[in-house]
Amino acid sequence: MTLHDPLPATEPDTLPDPVPLTGCPYKANPYPLYERMREAGPVHRVLFPSGVRAWLVTGYEAARSALNDERLGKNHDRGNDRWRARAAIMPEPQHSQLQVHLLHQDPPRHTRMRRFVTDAFTSRRVEQLRPRFQELADALVDGLPEYGPADLVTGFAARFPFQVLAEVIGLPPELAGRFDRDWGKVVQPVGPTDPGRPLYEARLHGLQSYIAGVVAYKREHGEDDLLSRLVVARDHGELTPEELDSMIFQLLVAGQEPVTNQLTTALIALFRHPDQLARLRGNPDLLPRAVEELLRYDSAFELTTWRFFDRDSDLHGTRVPAGDSVIVSLCAANRDPRRFPDPDTLDLDRSPNPHLAFSHGIHFCPGATLARTELQIALGTLLTRLPGLHLTIREEDLEWIPAVLGRGTNHLPVGYDRRL
Repeated sequence: MTLHDPLPATEPDTLPDPVPLTGCPYKANPYPLYERMREAGPVHRVLFPSGVRAWLVTGYEAARSALNDERLGKNHDRGNDRWRARAAIMPEPQHSQLQVHLLHQDPPRHTRMRRFVTDAFTSRRVEQLRPRFQELADALVDGLPEYGPADLVTGFAARFPFQVLAEVIGLPPELAGRFDRDWGKVVQPVGPTDPGRPLYEARLHGLQSYIAGVVAYKREHGEDDLLSRLVVARDHGELTPEELDSMIFQLLVAGQEPVTNQLTTALIALFRHPDQLARLRGNPDLLPRAVEELLRYDSAFELTTWRFFDRDSDLHGTRVPAGDSVIVSLCAANRDPRRFPDPDTLDLDRSPNPHLAFSHGIHFCPGATLARTELQIALGTLLTRLPGLHLTIREEDLEWIPAVLGRGTNHLPVGYDRRL
């Protein structure tokens, strides 16, 4: 099947309007629903647990087009009152102080801010740090039980990406040791009337205080690292205080939690395909290509963040009102049979593999090279040093994170023959 071949004819399938993106079966496996949506058309109105109604883009070509569409802006100021009433975004003053990072900006502000971070994540620098990343991975495996069982989230996946991130951005050990992973949950929507709102706000205040401490430390102990350069840019008037805090917020949260989640989805995919797991263990040279396929097969970035038209607009034949939220399903695009033959098959030899796991266009993830390297090192280390690695619970008992936009599991109980 080529890129432009039509899908085979199927029986008409009536989807609800809006399509609810809720419930444990959906979070555990959204792909059957995405398949139905793709076959029915590229754009659908959907309903999120918070009550937000949005427009979801599901096909590969439609997704690439939307991610490149200059009419669609990311700034929350574009959202209309209907979206704002239900979006469960951060309360003030934290929203104004922590939500003006790159993901929520449009050019030229986005262009100006992005140039401060790109040098820290170049391929050359990441490769220079690869031996250090390997040391970190090996040390974490050394800390696992010699014969299992173990939880690979708490024992490895939740710790390795943050340790790598600290090395890359210049977060000193004394500050890295004080970071509470639960602070990262502030990106999971919690409405004003939700019983969990007090805990959400407490985490928000804790994270904001931590960021203030990082800024103060780097102002006093500045070095040649990303965090120090951001603080200097703020002190020279090149960044506002809100931009500085928001960029540190984005680095700390978006820079490590998605890699943690991607490690869990990748391992689960391999556990479901033990022949592929064995092949990858016996052929480490396959890791770079395998990581690309694992990113396509089940991406931790399931959906993008909000985008908005500033006027009523046509989106692939659907009229979208100004200020309504438009979201792209990266996972649905990555399983589109018009672009990927046998998309539901895990094919570690797949090439080319132009997946959208790191988005596309001006908001393509600046840390993509780092994330790819982390995944290669993590998977290679775990498969090599933990022979017989396997899941010790039923797949249906996996606890998927409740995040609206992401995929991953809170725990990954495993067994293995021994720790090498």
